Amino acid sequence: MFEIRFLWKNLKNYRWMVILALSIGVFTSSIIIINPFLSRILVDDVIKGNKHEWLVLILSLMVTTTLVRTGLRYLMQCLLEWSSQRMIIKIRNTLFKNILTQEMKFFDKNRSGDLITRVTGDLENIRHTVAWTSYNIVETVFTLLVTLGFLIYINITLTLALMAIMSFMAVISRVYSKRIITFYRDIRTKMSDLNTVVQENIGGNRVVKAFSREEFEIKKFDKKSKAFKQANLKASMAWQKLLPVIDFMTNLMAFTSLTLGGYFAIKGKMSLGEVAAFTNLTWALAMPMQNISSHINEIKRFYASSEKITELYYSMPAIIDRHDAEPLTQRMKGKIEFDNVSFGYTKKQVLQNISFVVEAGETAAIMGPTGSGKTTLISLLTRFYEVTGGSIKIDGINIKKIKLEKLRKSIGIANQDVFLFSDTVDSNIAFSDPLMSEKKVVEYAKLACADDFILKMENGYETIIGERGVGISGGQRQRIALARALAAEPPILVLDDTTSAVDTKTEEYIKESLNNLPYECTKLIIAQRISTVMNADKIILIEKNGITVGVHEELAANNRYYRDICELQDVKNLPEFVGEEGIDNGSK
Repeated sequence: MFEIRFLWKNLKNYRWMVILALSIGVFTSSIIIINPFLSRILVDDVIKGNKHEWLVLILSLMVTTTLVRTGLRYLMQCLLEWSSQRMIIKIRNTLFKNILTQEMKFFDKNRSGDLITRVTGDLENIRHTVAWTSYNIVETVFTLLVTLGFLIYINITLTLALMAIMSFMAVISRVYSKRIITFYRDIRTKMSDLNTVVQENIGGNRVVKAFSREEFEIKKFDKKSKAFKQANLKASMAWQKLLPVIDFMTNLMAFTSLTLGGYFAIKGKMSLGEVAAFTNLTWALAMPMQNISSHINEIKRFYASSEKITELYYSMPAIIDRHDAEPLTQRMKGKIEFDNVSFGYTKKQVLQNISFVVEAGETAAIMGPTGSGKTTLISLLTRFYEVTGGSIKIDGINIKKIKLEKLRKSIGIANQDVFLFSDTVDSNIAFSDPLMSEKKVVEYAKLACADDFILKMENGYETIIGERGVGISGGQRQRIALARALAAEPPILVLDDTTSAVDTKTEEYIKESLNNLPYECTKLIIAQRISTVMNADKIILIEKNGITVGVHEELAANNRYYRDICELQDVKNLPEFVGEEGIDNGSK
């Protein structure tokens, strides 16, 4: 019943269409007895009773009834289609909004292929239930009730004989319905697995080609495809086992109607017209029973899909605006404070009691071994994840008390793993503000050293680049991503290994540009190149035993890890190494 309430809730403003459509369905089901009733008059009164003057009237009424029923059924189907499409748009938009507003833990747990299945295939199953299954069930039920009433009126004994057969069919269908739901849940899972493989291989096609793993991935897809096929076959075979039984029972009903009806006619207990009407209406009992297995399939498919839809529909992100969050209409200055911050993705801690301060307008570099938590610091600063201990402040305000939209708009991020949309270069750079002027787009492209190669493209800034920047080099993608981050004019700018794929000359140009931005901002630079970080106001070095904060000369003279990196990268003019003394060890 929860799924029905869910549908009813989302049909708001269109419920009248559904109510009107189902009312029409009730009416068209009720008038189904008119033509069999007229056929009885045709046989008993017109043909046997010689009331030939009634012939044209009877035939006209039968044709009119058929036309009215056909026209009303068409209107009913249109109303249900209109309402279901509008309902699905509303649900789909809500699902998409819910997906976008989830925190990162949600995407860590849910595969993209499964989410795509929910927004497409599962929603289509729900729409199909409203647009097709609903009126078929209503029509089936009322056709059955009206027909039984009319048949009882004609001959109760014969009707009871048919009802005995129908009861047996109902019991079989009930047993079948309990089994079929597991098959449809399995189908839905296998479809999700299949979509995930397709999505991963389209998104990671370059990796597949680089490692010549096409055959492996084709075999993996074939395995998932066969599993999906087997799941469908299991459900289909279960239905096929039921179908012959239903067909046999349907034919048995027709045989019983003709045999007993003929016997009662011979005995004078029924007229030939009543036998004809009874026989004509037998299909009205048989068809619902034939369709009942199909209806069960549709309902069980609906329940399997609605479980996934409602789970996502009512899924609430854990990271949301607090009731006391401040709107902060003014531009932030950009002072960052980490106060005894701890965090772990699971039970294992990634960061433990991390403390440091970056003053507004400063440039701070973050370094450390792979897996030390450099990128995690940024994820916590933007509240992609929530700290498990301590606090993070911007301009002296705990980030939990800043509205998420304001917080994230105040932090511009250029990641090493660049994502570019399948759109123009101009639109990608102006992503933070679609109304951004072309002059401004070009200005920030120049600051990111991207203007030259963009102008060499076929259509310049109007060139459409492929998904994830396919068609341009890694360094070019990084520069467009940097231009996108700069164009947002954030008070805090985060560069996560943004220049790792550019040459030294380009890196020097970008460093000079960052020092001469047309707005004030605090810069956090995650990098492993000493040339990138050596001129920072402070370097935050994350190690297993805590953090060390200092400038290039201090760290080169006192920190073994930093000194080793400098020597590996052949950095010139290093001070004499004196050991790890006389330096601010932060949270050591």
